[in-house]
Amino acid sequence: MLNKTALAAALLLSLAASQASYAQSTEQNGSLEPVIVTATRTAITANDALSSVTVITREDIDRLQPVSVADLLTGLPGVSIGRSGGIGAQTSLYLRGTNATHVLVLIDGVRIGSVSIGLPALEQIPVDAIDRIEIVRGPRASLYGSDAIGGVIQIFTRHGQPNGGVSPSVSVTGGSHGYVDGQAGVSGGDAHLWYNASLGGTYTGGIPNCRSGAAELGVACYVDDPRNDAYRNWNGFANFGYRWDNGTELAFDWLRSKSNAEFAGSPYSGDDSLEEQYVAGARLSFSPLSQWKVTLNAGQSRDDLATYYQGTYFGQYYPRMATGYFNSRRNQASWQNDITLTANQLLTVGVDYQQEHIASDTDFQRLSRGDTGSFAQYQATFGQNEVQLAVRHDHNDQFGNHNTGSAAWGYHFENGPVLSVSYGSAFHAPTFDDLYFPAFGAIPTANPELKPETSRSAEIGLAQQLQHWNWSLNAYQTTINDLIVLDENFVPQNLSRARIRGLEGQFGFNLDDWRVQSYLSLMQPKNDGGADNGKLLQRRAQRTARVDVDRKLGRFNVGATFFASSKRYDDIANTERMGGYATTDLRASYSFAPGWQVEAKLANVFDHNYETVYYYNQLGRTWYLTVRYGL
Repeated sequence: MLNKTALAAALLLSLAASQASYAQSTEQNGSLEPVIVTATRTAITANDALSSVTVITREDIDRLQPVSVADLLTGLPGVSIGRSGGIGAQTSLYLRGTNATHVLVLIDGVRIGSVSIGLPALEQIPVDAIDRIEIVRGPRASLYGSDAIGGVIQIFTRHGQPNGGVSPSVSVTGGSHGYVDGQAGVSGGDAHLWYNASLGGTYTGGIPNCRSGAAELGVACYVDDPRNDAYRNWNGFANFGYRWDNGTELAFDWLRSKSNAEFAGSPYSGDDSLEEQYVAGARLSFSPLSQWKVTLNAGQSRDDLATYYQGTYFGQYYPRMATGYFNSRRNQASWQNDITLTANQLLTVGVDYQQEHIASDTDFQRLSRGDTGSFAQYQATFGQNEVQLAVRHDHNDQFGNHNTGSAAWGYHFENGPVLSVSYGSAFHAPTFDDLYFPAFGAIPTANPELKPETSRSAEIGLAQQLQHWNWSLNAYQTTINDLIVLDENFVPQNLSRARIRGLEGQFGFNLDDWRVQSYLSLMQPKNDGGADNGKLLQRRAQRTARVDVDRKLGRFNVGATFFASSKRYDDIANTERMGGYATTDLRASYSFAPGWQVEAKLANVFDHNYETVYYYNQLGRTWYLTVRYGL
């Protein structure tokens, strides 16, 4: 494995270096440096991030025609996706081999995710609401606190443009399995003001999420239910902002997504769910002095879930009845100060506060907890050298004090790539379900003795952003102590240690009418001790690769995405094997009038059968047709 990894890395690096050299000679060293804010909580260019980053723009989203956030993220460096069925089914994201609860997900700066299970409901986020996504891999606990072991993903919703006038938009999509989606909105702005508002909905008749035979084997959903699992979603989002002449800025963001999802279940777990995601935030930034910028943020996120059952179970008919509810709420606020010490030195200090609440028909021993974190970050450039240092202290009123830190150094070669070396620590507090979910009779389902997980990560990378070319290569190692996993009885336990090693590569170019972007991940996410020493961690693929190819032909655009993944396992003993697979997606669009466009997509062209969660079906060959208007 290591020899293959080294060979693949060498080939990727040599190809990227040769193409970058050619790009420099033909483009006169022009550079395209997208600005990101997630890596350091300040606006910097991608070359200055000293991190492995991927940015997905609205242009990318329109070109790729994804149906879900999972479609967008599948195949990106370090990303493994586990989806329990078709559209709307629960989706888990594993970043750099860490647990799904080790990825911090933000929407417009507001932390999201259920405080019960600790997972963000990525499947509920409407793609039409997204303007861009920033993915930062590696520990970021020194800036964000708990959960940011594998990295941070921040989703920015669509905003109106200053001086953009009034711009209406509408789209209608139809597709396989009775899929229908509609969105309508309006956005605009002037020299000081911007606004955007949109409403939409989605329906699909779905597929049977759980594979036949699960009941006999005692796996997955534990029942046999051949019916299609339908999914419905209603969503809306809005934002408003105003910027004064002196630079003071006030902004509000709001998103709501309400879904009804069917699934194979029983009178105990239900077979129908109603889930609502709610995110709201406000931001005020101003500069008391020319070298001092203050940013105040406040927000709330909610994840409300109710389950129901109606049907026949072991010969007995049950009328529609409620089987449970879990309502979680996060209130959060932050005070951030960016102080310019010199032209090339920036000091950031601040305080974050969050309060987590849960309400449920389940009798949890504890219903709330709070966390206060204070942090400081120093960024500086000395000639061709760049330095980033960060420290943070978190006080959790349940688990006490945690200190985390990070250090990164980068060297900017003259008219060339950026070499970076970094180290960071992080932690994750167990979820309410991990600690307190009540037992079913004599069978425990929680472990109140769980300890917080802690991690140490080291990384070295080489990257370059040019006007028409980009490439990067990163190698890393993460060690997680007290990793929380489910044992064979589905009781959470602190695994002694896990060690994850990996290589990631990105390479792409945009030349004439061609656009190509490729990604490669090679990873060893392994248990490092105990009875399962050397076994792979659950649902992580060791090797993934993705290539996006697009070409513009006048008013036409055509493209394809090729994705391949190696095998993975669904249990820590590596007995429940899910084989490797490959998929191909084709797409085309045609601009037939100003502002009007028709789009077509054929996903999983060769109708491959595969699983990302054991015994759960995935969509086969599917088609989508969209008519869209928007200036």
